[in-house]
Amino acid sequence: MIKDLITRLMEEANDEAEHKGWCDTELSTNEQTRKEKTEAVETLHAEIDQLEASIAKLTEDISELTKAVAELDAAMATATKLRQEEKAKNTETISDSQEAQTAVAQALTVLKEFYAKAAEATAFVQQKAEPEIFDKAYTGMGGESGGVVGMLEVIESDFARLESDTKASEATAQKEYDEFMTDSKVDKSEKSTDIEHKTAKKQDESQALTTKRGDLEGTQKELDAALAYFDKLKPSCVDSGVSYEDRVARRKEEIESLQEALKILNGEDIA
Repeated sequence: MIKDLITRLMEEANDEAEHKGWCDTELSTNEQTRKEKTEAVETLHAEIDQLEASIAKLTEDISELTKAVAELDAAMATATKLRQEEKAKNTETISDSQEAQTAVAQALTVLKEFYAKAAEATAFVQQKAEPEIFDKAYTGMGGESGGVVGMLEVIESDFARLESDTKASEATAQKEYDEFMTDSKVDKSEKSTDIEHKTAKKQDESQALTTKRGDLEGTQKELDAALAYFDKLKPSCVDSGVSYEDRVARRKEEIESLQEALKILNGEDIA
């Protein structure tokens, strides 16, 4: 009976040793899995947060750039409309000034010829019989200061100046318009290119975000499974109340005591 008890205790010791080895292996593997999956989950969370923040910023940037391009288009359209209206008005003003100058010049030619002939005729008549009341020959109003010819010459000069000023103003306005349109087109091109790049980057990051979320879901399931398995291991491998070393020592003492008792029963000298 004592032998059977010793044998049973030794078998239990062997079984427990095997179970201890199995527990050590499983706990070590499980701990490594939990560690790796926890780190992977944390990394994936950080990467997802970063992608979400980047996508949000790209979305904001694209919206602002799109608005800026629309404002540039509107500004260029307005500038073009105003430039066309101003150009038409200046062209009309220049044409009117040129026509007026031509008309005034023709009028001056007629008047100067008239006054020249009138002066000749008056001088000829007065040479024959000049009344005593005249101090000099009558030559008409053409030569008087502020006369019709002088007024027409001032008007002709005014129209010439208007033509010149309008041409200068038109040239300046056209130059400013051309510079504005060139700068706006360059700005629009840069913004449009930026929109394309940011849109492509947003698409890439959106795809990466979908992949990361899928990876996170799978990795979280693996971590949950590892944690659940650890809970299953704890009753037999961790939470036994007495350490494996204490159980081994107690069993060894029990076996040694039974062996001594067996020797006594067999009449062996145990001294």
